[in-house]
Amino acid sequence: MNKDIKYFGIDISHLVFDVTDSDGNYYQFKNNGSGFKKFVKLLSLDSHCVMEATGYYHYQLAYYLLESGIKLSVENPLAVKRFIQMKLSKIKTDKSDSKLICDYAQQVDLKLWKGNSKDEMECLQIVRALAIYTKQSTMLKNKLHGESVLGEPSKGVVRSLNRSLKQLEKEVKILEDKLIGLVNESHQDLLTRLRSIPGIGPKTAMMLVVLTGGFDRFTSAAELCSYAGLTPVIRQSGTSVNGRARISKIGNQKLRNLLFMCSFNACKVNKACRDLYERIVAKGKSKKLALIAVCNKLLKQAFAIAKSGLIYDDNYRSTCFDPYKTRVIF
Repeated sequence: MNKDIKYFGIDISHLVFDVTDSDGNYYQFKNNGSGFKKFVKLLSLDSHCVMEATGYYHYQLAYYLLESGIKLSVENPLAVKRFIQMKLSKIKTDKSDSKLICDYAQQVDLKLWKGNSKDEMECLQIVRALAIYTKQSTMLKNKLHGESVLGEPSKGVVRSLNRSLKQLEKEVKILEDKLIGLVNESHQDLLTRLRSIPGIGPKTAMMLVVLTGGFDRFTSAAELCSYAGLTPVIRQSGTSVNGRARISKIGNQKLRNLLFMCSFNACKVNKACRDLYERIVAKGKSKKLALIAVCNKLLKQAFAIAKSGLIYDDNYRSTCFDPYKTRVIF
């Protein structure tokens, strides 16, 4: 904690956001443009605002503060929740939460939030929309299959379902083309290098770029693997607790699922991944565990390619350290 900095804990809801500063003063503002302006008038260059990542509600205020030059940290809600639970507070209101977030800010090391560029935000929105359309498409296909097994399916229902499915396919094509254009415009060289990794195709490379922000936010492969929820969690205590090590799964689920789907093909065409898979299975470990290790390997390969500026070489082994002090081993 820096005593020269005045901290502001912010708890955001749909219509309003509650604020408590490190002096104990409490405020409430509307969660819109006019409320943002009134709040910023209270702040100075020494102010540091802290809030939770609360779905969509925090984005407008976060970007407004960023554009106003205010220091801002957007914290993992799980970390804040655990801190609040540790306080054993018997009161749960927006006002009390803003105070506890302010207390949290004064006791932990905060990272400044940098946000995403306009193109990055649009890419993420497209990815979310495509995920919804994919689910809807699967539901329609399942319904069509269900109707087809009936003795005499309704022709009107089948035609309606087919029309809806075709319309969804058109929308998916439009969004996919838009996404490809945006990513190619800003990360063409990175996409080309990622596609050189055996087991990573054009769509996977594009999704890796979108979900990691072009790898710019990560300074080490370990940090990236932690973001994807692929780092192991060990549960051991005394003689009675000796649980199996598992991946944390606390991270980006889309990125983790994407890598898991790629791991099947990577075991066949990527020499490093195949050797790793066979080595783990030969030790008697489960195939699923070996596939998780392959996911980790693929992500480390992608990080090395992104940071080194090199094309993938199956026979390359680096004995040097990269600028981020991470040994690059493909």
